[in-house]
Amino acid sequence: MDLMLVLLILGIFFGFFVQTITGFAGALVALPFLLFVMPLVEAVCYISIFYSISTPVYFYREWKNMDKLLLRKLLVTSVIGLIIGSIILVFGQPTILKKALGLFIIFFVLNTLINKNPKQLSSNIQFVLGIFGGFFSGVFSTGGPLYAIIIRNETNDVKVFRATMFGILGVVSIMRISVLIAEGALTTIELHNSLYVLPFFVAALYLGKKAYLKLDEKILRKLILSLLFISGIILIVKN
Repeated sequence: MDLMLVLLILGIFFGFFVQTITGFAGALVALPFLLFVMPLVEAVCYISIFYSISTPVYFYREWKNMDKLLLRKLLVTSVIGLIIGSIILVFGQPTILKKALGLFIIFFVLNTLINKNPKQLSSNIQFVLGIFGGFFSGVFSTGGPLYAIIIRNETNDVKVFRATMFGILGVVSIMRISVLIAEGALTTIELHNSLYVLPFFVAALYLGKKAYLKLDEKILRKLILSLLFISGIILIVKN
């Protein structure tokens, strides 16, 4: 087994283990492993494949907890950003935008910790964040933190947060797969290599669900904020 396949397995396993527990951050965990042995476009293809495979599982398990109205709103704005982001993924790499996203996420987390009664985000701000969520999902496969900010602003229920995150990230990933195929970025090579990773991916979903069931909601809320903060730092530091 070569190094590329080993790091692909490790990245997908740990990424989706964390994803299953918190509802997001799968790509942020997986990307550092994948980018060590492959270009960004190829890494996004692999992540998109496994997000798409996990989507029916997450929808089946968590449909009853999803905020359907918020999910529909996010889908409308995400389509716009996703198309733009996927095109830029193939023809460019806007590193400055990624660092700006990291700064924004860190600011949000610090504001949440300092201000115990944060103001609700207006519908206009949610609209803009939804577009950028789709955009960063298309370019870096890292739109999760922005969606997390919107959904966390709408609900304090960890179950609803986690389920709605599964919903938006899953549907966006399926849309992203379609765009990547249309642009010729996703090939049979990625699909073939994904077969080797599949057993480890299934194990990550199973173990992640087991870990989630044992976590207290207060601990999970702290974990979500911690992952948001770490993801912001990674986006700033990582080229």
